[in-house]
Amino acid sequence: MQNTRFDKTKLPSRHVTEGPSRAPHRSYYYAMGISEEEIHQPFVGVATCWNEAAPCNIALSRQAQSAKMGVKKGGGTPREFTTITVTDGIAMGHEGMRSSLASRDAIADTVELTMRGHCYDALVGLAGCDKSLPGMMMAMVRLNVPSVFIYGGSILPGKLNGRDVVVQDVFEAVGQHAAGNMSDAELAILERVACPSAGACGGQYTANTMACVSEAIGLALLNSSGAPAPYESRDQYGDFSGQAVMTLIEKNIRARDVVTRQSLENAARVVACTGGSTNAGLHLPAIAHEAGIDFDLLDVCAIFHDTPYFVNLRPGGEYVAKDLHEAGGVPVVMKELRKAGLLHENCMTASSMSLGEELDRIEREADGRVIHTVANPISATGGVVGLQGNLAPDGAIVKVAGMAEEERVFTGPARVFECEEEAFEAVQKRGYEEGEVIVIRNEGPAGGPGMREMLSTTAALSGQGMGKKVALITDGRFSGATRGFCVGHVGPEAAHGGPIALVKTGDVITIDAVKGEISVDVTPEEMDARRAAWPGPRETEYQSGALWKYSQLVGSARKGAVTHPGATAERHVYMDQ
Repeated sequence: MQNTRFDKTKLPSRHVTEGPSRAPHRSYYYAMGISEEEIHQPFVGVATCWNEAAPCNIALSRQAQSAKMGVKKGGGTPREFTTITVTDGIAMGHEGMRSSLASRDAIADTVELTMRGHCYDALVGLAGCDKSLPGMMMAMVRLNVPSVFIYGGSILPGKLNGRDVVVQDVFEAVGQHAAGNMSDAELAILERVACPSAGACGGQYTANTMACVSEAIGLALLNSSGAPAPYESRDQYGDFSGQAVMTLIEKNIRARDVVTRQSLENAARVVACTGGSTNAGLHLPAIAHEAGIDFDLLDVCAIFHDTPYFVNLRPGGEYVAKDLHEAGGVPVVMKELRKAGLLHENCMTASSMSLGEELDRIEREADGRVIHTVANPISATGGVVGLQGNLAPDGAIVKVAGMAEEERVFTGPARVFECEEEAFEAVQKRGYEEGEVIVIRNEGPAGGPGMREMLSTTAALSGQGMGKKVALITDGRFSGATRGFCVGHVGPEAAHGGPIALVKTGDVITIDAVKGEISVDVTPEEMDARRAAWPGPRETEYQSGALWKYSQLVGSARKGAVTHPGATAERHVYMDQ
């Protein structure tokens, strides 16, 4: 029996289900209990990053079942598959972090290959931890299939002595413990209560930042990212998402109809006003690259600069993702942006309605506690700021959410470290001075390889009470949980001969997050002399395997640290094959 709602002759799955020559293929489907009717329906890939590495992803397999039910209700045949993920909380502070950013592109690659290999017609993608969210969205845009994204949800906050605690508190407690301000027993109690459920880290760190992006950019249903992972209401969002993707197939609305320059700008606005992770400055250009849109770090940062910061979330503020959800979530945030004329309302969304039409249905207003009004923001400039200057010609990025205006300018002598381990050891031993700018280089996408996050080092500084007394710059990255004056994504990176490779201990560095400038007090002539004497990039131990391959392919942080030419070089259109 043919499903007349969809024209199978125009869908990729016809290559594996239709006509006498596909009888062997149909045999495989019958072997899995699929009926004749289901074989001739659209095939929808339901991809998850489920694994047992960390609580971020542990609930995804269950949530995928509700998405599959929605696909079935909408007249489709769901085909579930999984891909990898590397969880930053586990990978943090050691060699495992080199695998983190590389996993983003591996996720996009493996989802693409699975979809292409089996000729699936659409994609529902579920992800729960930092790099898996942009990786899944990159696959959607690369394939340009009808797509709906689902976030696995945040973790619930823990409780200790009457206050909410999250994993950020544990990272910072390590610094307090090293400084002698916390006992072994106190640390042991905190680590046992900080993470009480399934779900991703609860503050406005990278996972929740990119979850907000998924709604703002239009790939996820509005309000779907807010409910914590353990909430049963997540099943409804999965069901509705499965039904929504079938409507997108019917109307031939594809991922690149949703992800446009304007929707990317909307997403950047939401990152800025929520004080989101600096990693969005890496992931938004990467998603844009998959659509063939030129939207780099400097474009993102220009939007950050012009967007008020008005959502009071950790690490710069007081509240966690659960609180944002209870205050109305991303839709209420976007309503505030709309009031200030900072939102493109004509963008298509996963519901097949425009963003403006969706926001017209939202009745809740800002509560003034978690979500301040845009007319009365926490600060006039976004919580994340772009920097540029002779130390970072290709730009850099810093999170200023929670920092007072006078704290946003820092000048001091450099103390240079050649890798994160050197810096962390020095911090643990107090081998630095108040007023210095700690420089960690050779940690970029190619030079690391892998562009590691520096949360262990920055959290140790905060735990020692030095988060505001020193600054830190790197060609690597920072966790969304990082706070303090920490500048990441300095480009070009050291491995590509950027100025950060030429800085010496004692050079005076100025970081001005008010003007958006970062400079080193070294003359152009001296820089030229240092460059002439530079021995070249540091050789790493990673001379084979996935990390070597990544280091050979990866581009600059400014353009998203991408590993292939992107949609501008595309000749084969998957959906029209």
